[in-house]
Amino acid sequence: MKNSQSQRHQISLPQLSVAFVAFLIITMATSSCTNLKKLQYLQDPIDTARLNKMTFVEPVIQKGDLLNIIVYSDNPTATALYNQPIASVSSAAGGGAGATGGSGQTSTAGYLVDKDGNIQFQGLGPIHVDGLTKFQLSDTLDERLKPFLQHPYYNIRFLNYKITIIGDVNKPAVYSIPSEKVTILEAIALAGDLTLTANRQNVLIVREQNGKREFGRIDLTKPELFNSPFYQLKQNDVVYVDLTKKKAAALNEQSLRYITFATSIISAVALIITIFRN
Repeated sequence: MKNSQSQRHQISLPQLSVAFVAFLIITMATSSCTNLKKLQYLQDPIDTARLNKMTFVEPVIQKGDLLNIIVYSDNPTATALYNQPIASVSSAAGGGAGATGGSGQTSTAGYLVDKDGNIQFQGLGPIHVDGLTKFQLSDTLDERLKPFLQHPYYNIRFLNYKITIIGDVNKPAVYSIPSEKVTILEAIALAGDLTLTANRQNVLIVREQNGKREFGRIDLTKPELFNSPFYQLKQNDVVYVDLTKKKAAALNEQSLRYITFATSIISAVALIITIFRN
């Protein structure tokens, strides 16, 4: 009779252990469910009639920019006097992370905008460019070159157009933007999207403009972000994505709860095994 009871105890022990493990898994899965809506962008309805217009803001040349300026005209021989020698794009731009051009491309070395906002233009000397758009710079070059060239025109590009994305993103880095046009949503995509713990309602953009530092904040859950002056990023903008403090605290508390719960289960199973063996 005693042996029969012992066999029943030995048979029920594995079943009891499996039940405890299953209960542990179900409890952890249930308690770790995330509110998916809080992770979504643009949670509110979008008024397409009000938000369908988007005006592209032409980049403004700033101190520290590196410009690629190529001059064309009806007389290639005369034009060559106003173009820089050919050099590698990678050596001129310094090679940045992100979406960059092919390594085999060539271009001019570039004109660096100095601390006074000037460039030392080939064959012309200093030209003040700080605060100008590329179209305005073309007009300035027209005034200086039309006496020497027939029908001059220009290809002007930024060689170091870049943005920086740091904080709670999957791939924080400095990203070069060859297209010279990028929005906050495109920047987040470049950085591999936000993490699950990122604060989507208070993204900080740091911008230097006219010698001053500006700060803007964007709520990625609201459609009004399309009307923000910080929706379209500018060269040298820094995007900082903060960690949600409540979510970080909740994760720490949840981890501690899992450890405590698992320790209690292990202790209980060990106690039951000890009792049955005795």
